[in-house]
Amino acid sequence: MSVQSSVVSRFTNLFGEPPTYVVRAPGRVNLIGEHTDYNDGFVLPMAIDRAVWIALRPRPDQRVILHADDFDDHIEFYLNAIRYESAGWWEYVKGVAHALNGAGYTMRGWEGVMAGDVPIGAGLSSSAAVEMATARAFAAVGRWPWDAAQMALAGQRAENEWVGMKCGIMDQMISAAGRRDHALLIDCRSLATELVPLPPQTAVVILDTATRRGLVDSAYNERRAQCEAAAAFFGVPALRDVDMATFEGRAAELDDLTRRRARHVISENARTLAAAEALRHGDAAAMGRLMNASHASMRDDFEISRPEMDVMVALAQAAPGCYGARMTGGGFGGAAVALVRAAEAERFAVTVATAYHNDTRLEPQVTICQATDGASVVAGRL
Repeated sequence: MSVQSSVVSRFTNLFGEPPTYVVRAPGRVNLIGEHTDYNDGFVLPMAIDRAVWIALRPRPDQRVILHADDFDDHIEFYLNAIRYESAGWWEYVKGVAHALNGAGYTMRGWEGVMAGDVPIGAGLSSSAAVEMATARAFAAVGRWPWDAAQMALAGQRAENEWVGMKCGIMDQMISAAGRRDHALLIDCRSLATELVPLPPQTAVVILDTATRRGLVDSAYNERRAQCEAAAAFFGVPALRDVDMATFEGRAAELDDLTRRRARHVISENARTLAAAEALRHGDAAAMGRLMNASHASMRDDFEISRPEMDVMVALAQAAPGCYGARMTGGGFGGAAVALVRAAEAERFAVTVATAYHNDTRLEPQVTICQATDGASVVAGRL
């Protein structure tokens, strides 16, 4: 049974009638551009065919009731009395409600069932999928039009101000605005976007290392502070405003740690723009080389990889049919992403998964995925 069918069936069993709306929001894989988003830089993600789904109906009051099948749990809260309670999946839902309230949207209560197939903790933005599915639910019952950039900003505020994770805008923006068969070049300062076609006869393969991290408790916020310190040294609002020539001219004045952190972000911005250009020309080989260089930079300069991840990436890069591979997501575990020849994708997946298990004794999850549309109402009156 598909996740969509599952939430509809569960809703009907719980509430005695079919849902009024079914909404979905996808996870994402970032092809290149890591830790550049909160530095006002460029990212190049794509929405994947794994998503969070909510079946719901409006309520006549300000109450929200949501059953989360994946957690065998539920929440209830009132929109006029939202309170932070404790860390958990429910705070992403409440955080979005709080952000939308603060932005002046007409809010209406609803009740529903949520489930998804975005792997949790794999660096594929399961939290952003929850946030954008929640925003889609509120938009549906409130009968207001979908503004992808504003909804992404609301999701980011939920993470920054409510959950406590100082993420940039990328995850929410691609979940809100993705397009089938395309990656999305996002300028994280202006929120301008450009659809970039994926190369023909290629496949994107996600390689989940079976290692997990919690970004709120990790060094993510520490890396952000280090980047802000580097930007202050150069006298600019963000590292996006420093080019490589300027960096190299003053690099010797920085301490070693700050120098390496800044070098990653500045070079990663340049790689991301070059990658978008490679995709525009259908140049999968050039894209692959940039992905490989990105991983080396994250491993050596930004220090957000881990041994299992480096094993996975090295195996992928060496496998037949692979153009390039890199860690994806915030770091410290999760998944890698590879660009491979479509005709060899199945063999590539088996080869890399087997070799990784032999080397680490971990059971990876390997997914050949497709670029899909962003958050949408898939059934109902809108």
